[in-house]
Amino acid sequence: MNIETLISELNFKASRSSGAGGQHVNKVSSRIEVFFNINETEALNEREKERILLKLKNKINKEQTLSLSCEETRSQHRNKELVTDRLISLLKTNLIRPKIRRKTKPTLASLKRKTENKKRLSSKKGLRKPPKLE
Repeated sequence: MNIETLISELNFKASRSSGAGGQHVNKVSSRIEVFFNINETEALNEREKERILLKLKNKINKEQTLSLSCEETRSQHRNKELVTDRLISLLKTNLIRPKIRRKTKPTLASLKRKTENKKRLSSKKGLRKPPKLE
């Protein structure tokens, strides 16, 4: 993943933020939305695109565009930095391949402990039974 190319391909949109803030919120567009088109990007190779499309299918729309928004601060520039960092970290975490689990055999010592434990519990339960009178 090439981060410089990725940042140059991002599309930003500013809009008015919601919530309290008085007159300031009514005249300043501090909310930032970022749009990242996964099919048209050159920052990711084909395998990475497939992995992102598979892992983030709930956050991607029909046009294969990933969108995030941020309205945490009053500063448009700070919100732009925050949403860009979030997008990059989201892509990085979802590009990591999970480690393949390989089946292992139980050790001889663990098998021996298991059989000894079974015998001990079996004899304990056998002593609870009433004796047979013949």
